[in-house]
Amino acid sequence: MSRPQEESPAPPPVGGVLWSVAGDIRALLMLPAALTMQVAHPAIGAGVDEHSVFRTDPWGRGERSLRSLQLWVYGGEEAAEEGRRLRRMHRAIQGTDAHGRTYHALTPAYYAWVHATGFPVYRYGLGLLARPLTDAQERQLYAEWLRVGRVLGIHDRDMPQTVEEFWPYYRKVLADELEATVVVRELLDPDLPVPAPDRGPPALRLALRLLWPVLRRPFLRLRAFLTVGLMPPDAREAIGLEWTDAQERVLRRFARVVRAVVPVLPERLRYLPMARKAREAARRAKR
Repeated sequence: MSRPQEESPAPPPVGGVLWSVAGDIRALLMLPAALTMQVAHPAIGAGVDEHSVFRTDPWGRGERSLRSLQLWVYGGEEAAEEGRRLRRMHRAIQGTDAHGRTYHALTPAYYAWVHATGFPVYRYGLGLLARPLTDAQERQLYAEWLRVGRVLGIHDRDMPQTVEEFWPYYRKVLADELEATVVVRELLDPDLPVPAPDRGPPALRLALRLLWPVLRRPFLRLRAFLTVGLMPPDAREAIGLEWTDAQERVLRRFARVVRAVVPVLPERLRYLPMARKAREAARRAKR
């Protein structure tokens, strides 16, 4: 007798905290901080350094990563398949890190850290760019983030199961593992030779290509500023990233503008396309 097929893990619920947060354009500002915390782990940094196309195709890689993340939350039945696709893609990623230690991308501790970074970054970033989470909202966000972890194929035994369990785990990784890896330094380098954006309408791509020699360095400086500024301070300190009081004041002024402007934007401008379609579908289902 054949065994029944195992049910696919369900994505976070419609109307939950992630449903509102993950597709909001403010998430675009927060995600680089999570990515930088991920690659600050020597094993993950080495995997990205040796196997990623982030240097040769940064815009394509960013677009694919954003689509993947959106599927975890808004993809419905596609969410679990995207999780399986990611695991298949990472099976061949292995090598040796800068300390001479072997790594494999699907080692549970490494894969779980990639997932784990999203929770503290969302929590900290929302406090600046939206409003601080209440205790109940923080617990709900963490419970929903655990569901994302299951979508990604991470076992419960490899993820702290409560907020109370998460923070000691998080602090231990910060203290024992994180450093300013080669990839961290590149991501924060304002002189990095990043090619002009190659996504979007043809007229916009042409304009950006023509203006890129002037725009590249200011863009990279802004990206580095927001990456470090929207990173939780304890992670920033663990990696060894400089952050001054003057920079903090500028970030706070920037955050005030974001908090005032984004909530009054029309939905077509406030939410990313996949999130907007999912929200529209959810409203239709209620009628």
